[in-house]
Amino acid sequence: MRILYEDEHLLVVNKPAGLPVLPDGWDKSASYLVKLLEESYGKIFIVHRLDKVTSGVMVFARDAETHRALNIQFEQHEAQKVYHAILEGNPKWEEKVTKFPLRANVGHKHRTVVDDRNGKPSETRFRVLKQYQAAAWVEASPVTGRTHQIRVHASALGHPLLGDTLYGSVYGARETSFVTRPALHAYSLTFTHPASKEPVTFIAEHAEDFATALKLLDV
Repeated sequence: MRILYEDEHLLVVNKPAGLPVLPDGWDKSASYLVKLLEESYGKIFIVHRLDKVTSGVMVFARDAETHRALNIQFEQHEAQKVYHAILEGNPKWEEKVTKFPLRANVGHKHRTVVDDRNGKPSETRFRVLKQYQAAAWVEASPVTGRTHQIRVHASALGHPLLGDTLYGSVYGARETSFVTRPALHAYSLTFTHPASKEPVTFIAEHAEDFATALKLLDV
């Protein structure tokens, strides 16, 4: 875990993949991100979430007033989140806006599914950054914030994330050995600093496994 920025109001970190934000399951003694941060910084407030398997930039509030201000920005979609992902296959588009409605927590695997009748409105904007022989590095900007939204929208387009066995990975052992989790990284986060009222952007370098996967695909 790397601290990207800190002041009396904010704490911004680059979360590693594999570390949950909150306790994972019934074992409250295991390490999780909030516990580790509060051991060094005292009480912090959660503004948004990343899945356990997702790496990248997260912001936490250090006081209740900042927490309320940031919550409003996120709820009103004023904060801009940009993810990097590696998709299986070769998209026939350079840019794509997906609006598949999504319903979360379905079945014993608690999957999110496309549900035209009962799903909630959802939107993700994809842009190809680089094409490889059998994969693509893309930028994904979610307009809404549904559970597993990018992963499900990518799969619904026919290009699931590399390593994402939950949502339809089709590659064999050799290819998925590039990265052993869904290849998704929260790359940048832009919002208005509640104290200064100025826009701020924070960028998190790719996790090591994500960067290695890009290098291997480029060979």
